[in-house]
Amino acid sequence: MAGTVVKTCLSPLALLTRRLSAPEFITQCCYHKKVVDHYENPRNVGTLDKNSKNVGTGLVGAPACGDVMKLQIEVDDHGKIVDARFKTFGCGSAIASSSLATEWVKGKSVDEALTIKNTDIAKELCLPPVKLHCSMLAEDAIKAALADYRRKQQDDQQEAVRASV
Repeated sequence: MAGTVVKTCLSPLALLTRRLSAPEFITQCCYHKKVVDHYENPRNVGTLDKNSKNVGTGLVGAPACGDVMKLQIEVDDHGKIVDARFKTFGCGSAIASSSLATEWVKGKSVDEALTIKNTDIAKELCLPPVKLHCSMLAEDAIKAALADYRRKQQDDQQEAVRASV
């Protein structure tokens, strides 16, 4: 198995000229350069104030592989997503999917963000079929964050109605 991977990923000249460490071999051989870029230089890592009424938090996980993704969005008074942050415990594809998702949701309306699909994320990152669950997690995290934000907005409106009665 490893022999076929080496033959398809690296030229014989590369094998003769230098040895690759295990992390170098994996990143050069098994991940697309877009995944490696988001993994090595993740965008929007961090957290937002989960108690803020303008912040929605989505926490999702994949029990089969152990990936856990937290994605947060901050929405302005006009319904536009002005910031997004993530923290992900998982493989390079999960981290890259989270990073890309935060880039894509920024500047979109809440409704526009719902149109981001896992297939779009997977296509952009050139994810292989075995890693498609990572893009599905990212889509689920976006939906969960948006649902949390909308729930907070409904709760806020209900409190305002009760206060006016």
